[in-house]
Amino acid sequence: MIRFNNDYNRGACTEILEALGRTNTESYCGYGLDEWCKKGGEEIKKYLGGIDADIHFLTGGTQANYTLIAAALRPFQSVISADCAHINGHETGAVENTGHKILARKNTDGKLSVASILEEALAYKSSGVKEHITQPKLVFLSFPSELGTVYSKSELAEIRRICDEFGMFLYIDGARLGYGLGAEGGDVTIEDIAHYADAFYIGGTKCGALFGEAMVLKNPSLKDNFRSYMKQNGAMLAKGWLPGLQFYTLFKDGLYFSITRNAVVQAMKIKEAFKARSIPLYSESPTNQQFPVLTKAQMDKLSEKYIFEYEKDLGEGLHCVRFCTSWSTDASEVSSLVNDIAGL
Repeated sequence: MIRFNNDYNRGACTEILEALGRTNTESYCGYGLDEWCKKGGEEIKKYLGGIDADIHFLTGGTQANYTLIAAALRPFQSVISADCAHINGHETGAVENTGHKILARKNTDGKLSVASILEEALAYKSSGVKEHITQPKLVFLSFPSELGTVYSKSELAEIRRICDEFGMFLYIDGARLGYGLGAEGGDVTIEDIAHYADAFYIGGTKCGALFGEAMVLKNPSLKDNFRSYMKQNGAMLAKGWLPGLQFYTLFKDGLYFSITRNAVVQAMKIKEAFKARSIPLYSESPTNQQFPVLTKAQMDKLSEKYIFEYEKDLGEGLHCVRFCTSWSTDASEVSSLVNDIAGL
């Protein structure tokens, strides 16, 4: 069976395994205060356009999200997000468990619209009973979205403008950041992300690392005591050099961007194969996630050879599924799938 169900079904890229092997007998101080975390942060900063940022290495995406939100918000403040956002549907109420309400808005092709953000901000500003409702203080974006779509540079600029007008933080979940930056036809760079966001994280778990995410904090008010929040929320590793070394390896020579871009190239072959077979797509994703709409017979046929993610029943005998490429996807696997799609 060939897996296309997610982008974290294999260990890590060869370069990371080799780096871990070379350093395995060396000893380091713990909790992210080691030389590899320092070097990893320095390599990342080379791509951020000279911003003054603190970089911390956390264990995973859920920990990154709820730790940042817990650190950023006071108890009566809330988060604006798309209804399909990871924090709203796939984190077991982790944000709510920190004591913060999520103001979930209907997504537009996977994204949180400018209009929805503005509506929530204006509703609070005009309210005569502010002490009875939560204050929207943080805008949460996924880049790319849960449907594989990406924000344009102009969209990010407009969202940043609204956040500035209403005193809100802009935080970007970058679990699949490399695939979003490598999007077909995209115009956003990691420097743009750093420019517009108050904080964002660079995904490693889904982008070639064994595990780990790199949190980038730009807004000075988010930097104080962040390590304390990490420790309190279970997001700090004793062996902190492990993610630090991995991110150093990924960013030292731009490996992060080349392996994730290759995944997008492979995904575009799958996308074109479905289009050539006149199979509709649930979203027009330019990234590594593709969402074809299949009949039960087509699903069953492809399931004989491939593992993919079931998304939802669309009615009338149609089903939305997800095929996901990754840094580790082999071209031969994609060629096999493309041939089988043509034979449906």
